[in-house]
Amino acid sequence: MEYLKFILYGIIQGLTEFLPVSSTAHLKVVSLFLGIDDPGASFSATIQLGSVLALAWYFRSDIFNFRSQSSKRFLDYLLHERLIKSILIGTIPIILLGGSIKIFVPYFFDKVLRSNVSIALVSFLMAFFMYLADSSKRGSINIKNHNYSHSLLIGFFQAFAIIPGVSRSGVTISSALISGWEIGDAAKFSFLLGMPAICIAAIVEFISSFNEFFLLGFPPLFVGLITTFLTSLIAIDFLLKYFSSNGLKIFIIYRIIFGFVILLNL
Repeated sequence: MEYLKFILYGIIQGLTEFLPVSSTAHLKVVSLFLGIDDPGASFSATIQLGSVLALAWYFRSDIFNFRSQSSKRFLDYLLHERLIKSILIGTIPIILLGGSIKIFVPYFFDKVLRSNVSIALVSFLMAFFMYLADSSKRGSINIKNHNYSHSLLIGFFQAFAIIPGVSRSGVTISSALISGWEIGDAAKFSFLLGMPAICIAAIVEFISSFNEFFLLGFPPLFVGLITTFLTSLIAIDFLLKYFSSNGLKIFIIYRIIFGFVILLNL
């Protein structure tokens, strides 16, 4: 039963990390409805590494096209590749905000913003923000012609994903659409931008909660990571294909329903 619980955590994390519905909120709320333990912020962040691995695998041709280069040329590539610079610039806001919270108010999110009422209200706000994005005029900015100010702006909105219920993919895709990105590239850039942020958060949480995971044991955690990896691949592929043709409408409706379901079951 313990392994089945972690498989469930992995499925929820993998499917909701990239769909604009908030993985943190679903891990907490679904666990509550099913009568199992809330995995907590630390475990949630750690199994997100499975989502990072799924991103690296799915976009391997974009990310690792330098694999045959020498180590010297590899370093030169990292220093001069425009997309990598753009992703690093877009990661700055969430590192600054996340670092400040971790240092100055480490328990604020667990005590206040992980409450069911907060998650429900944030879900409504995100539904409205996503509606504005879905209704906005489609622009011509894409991964090839965007500039660093575009990535910094999306990175600024990504920082709000620290709040449970926001959804990192939802807020970054929406902010990209509002600022004039093409719909397909908005989703792709959102996924790529999330790699450093998710990875750093997972590593920090893992280190800070190492004793908890040591008591838990690594086999269940490994099962959760593998399940997250596989379901993340499904979610990435689905969203990229579905979103380009259908937009955010179904997810807006879902977020409104999700918020009401939480409030009705308080």
